[in-house]
Amino acid sequence: MAREREEDYAGPLRRIAIAILALLLAVTFLVWRIDSPRVERFRAAFIDRFVPTFDWAMVPVTKVLNMVGGFQSYARIYEQNQELRRELQQMKSWKEAAVQLEQQNAKLLAQNQVRLDPKLTSVSGVVLADSGSPFRQSVLLNVGARDGIVDGWATMDGLGLVGRISGVGNSTSRVILLTDTSSRIPVTIQPSGQKAILTGDNSAFPPVDFLEHPEQVRPGDRVISSGDGGVFPAGLLVGQVMQGQDRRLRVRLAADYERLDFLRVLRSHPAEQLHDAGPLIPPPEPPLVSEPVEEGGNG
Repeated sequence: MAREREEDYAGPLRRIAIAILALLLAVTFLVWRIDSPRVERFRAAFIDRFVPTFDWAMVPVTKVLNMVGGFQSYARIYEQNQELRRELQQMKSWKEAAVQLEQQNAKLLAQNQVRLDPKLTSVSGVVLADSGSPFRQSVLLNVGARDGIVDGWATMDGLGLVGRISGVGNSTSRVILLTDTSSRIPVTIQPSGQKAILTGDNSAFPPVDFLEHPEQVRPGDRVISSGDGGVFPAGLLVGQVMQGQDRRLRVRLAADYERLDFLRVLRSHPAEQLHDAGPLIPPPEPPLVSEPVEEGGNG
């Protein structure tokens, strides 16, 4: 019964409170909207009397507004940071492309500065892929029979001899590197003039074999192609002599095998074979011998 009475009083009280609140709001609205000098003085007096005392109540609101502004500023900074990251990544890619172009340009300039026999011409090709393996050291070029490439021609980068053509297709060709186990080229070691064979063994520093006087060879001596056997033109730079960990004489190759981007294929034609030395060195003329005069007399 008590609960029913409380519920009977609660409903009318809520309605009365809502009506009083609505009335106060309406009066406040009307007071604030009335355009009258007296009401204006009343509003000014009310603001001067009560508003300064509500500073403590405005502190949380101010803090919340400052936090909202801080979060908005943080969001803008985050977006700017992300944009700067994207621009930095793009600049890194541009830098990498510029470095690669600079390296390619340097290699092409180095190739143009290589001094070769004026009779030797060349065809430049791009290395398509490294088709080598632990048992085969070779690369593929984008030049072939349509460019006049012939099997056996020498190839160089901007620094030194790289290998020889071994297999020619219509638009591609294979280059067997000097480090391949099937590579055997005759070389000359300067300044001693020793002749030897550079033998590939699938290592970065191929050994030198068949030296007649190894004691005349020193580390740092220059190694060039000898031209013997017509395998390669003479005078092509191969590298420098060094002593390996196995105490064998090896060659530090001049070519940069880690960055084979462009190769020059040298058009080398076989030397003319001379089988008759007669037209060059004529035999001496026989000496003139006077015939003896027969003396005779009559009687």
